[in-house]
Amino acid sequence: MTTTAYLFPGQGSQRPGMGRDLAERYPEVCGEVFAAADDVLGLPLSRLCWDGPAAELQRTEITQPAVFVASIAALRLLERSLPEPGMVAGHSLGEYTALVAAGVLDWTDALRLVRRRGELMAAVNDRTPGAMVAIIGLSTLDVIKCCGEAMVTTGEVVEVANYNDDTQHVISGTLAGVAAAAVRARGRSAKVVPLNVGAPFHCSLMRAAQEHLDAELSRVRFHDPRVPVVANVSATVIQTGEAARGALRQQLVGAVHWRQSLQRLVDHGIDTFVEVGPGRVLTGICRRMYPDLTAHSAAEARRVERTIHELTALPTG
Repeated sequence: MTTTAYLFPGQGSQRPGMGRDLAERYPEVCGEVFAAADDVLGLPLSRLCWDGPAAELQRTEITQPAVFVASIAALRLLERSLPEPGMVAGHSLGEYTALVAAGVLDWTDALRLVRRRGELMAAVNDRTPGAMVAIIGLSTLDVIKCCGEAMVTTGEVVEVANYNDDTQHVISGTLAGVAAAAVRARGRSAKVVPLNVGAPFHCSLMRAAQEHLDAELSRVRFHDPRVPVVANVSATVIQTGEAARGALRQQLVGAVHWRQSLQRLVDHGIDTFVEVGPGRVLTGICRRMYPDLTAHSAAEARRVERTIHELTALPTG
């Protein structure tokens, strides 16, 4: 018997063409999601997802709803053929999709929130340009030390934004702060990879946007989850709609504790992960952390179909 968790990707997984094959092969399911999103937002989001250009798709206020909608399209196809997962979680932006999958948010409400979230984050970057880089090959303690040393010497903001796995972290902050921390990480023989994002997410620079997002969150109805959701900020299971609302508010400035979130899922008996949405970043992390467990990528139509086939061939729990 398998116990499955759906995982939803965040910003950085975007690419031109995402979701096109799903919409073309399943117009009555996935195509309708893209068409409805265009209507809700009043912009040609489907065209941007499918045709780009890449530079437009990389704008935070476009990227976030684009990744969200592509993930929802894949989710709807899975929902048509599979029972509900045992648990769900989403990486940063993906937490909104996870809350839709768990019945906490209506998907169009979540879409509007995601669009506004992207606009607020982009506005912060306009005022205080920032960056994010992945640090690969260092322990958590060493990454924290790199950030601390950089802040002391430069007076700039740089903080750990994502704890992805034991040796993969993401730092976020001002351009000068991130650059200084990256130099220190390279000095410790780490691999440093700049991320293709449009703002310094999950750090104290986002405090300016938090109050505005809180006002948006307060206008939306949050239901109690029918499927357990593990929150980014606390890596704990959300029990109520109000807790979900609070988690999204704190997530804007708080770090994504993804390694701890995955461990929470495993502690609750999850043995199969399905990454629902564009990219395979989360699938890769799962396979590195838990090589004895099963991880599926459900992005393109063929991968979604293969995931459905493999999961329907097994008893589920």
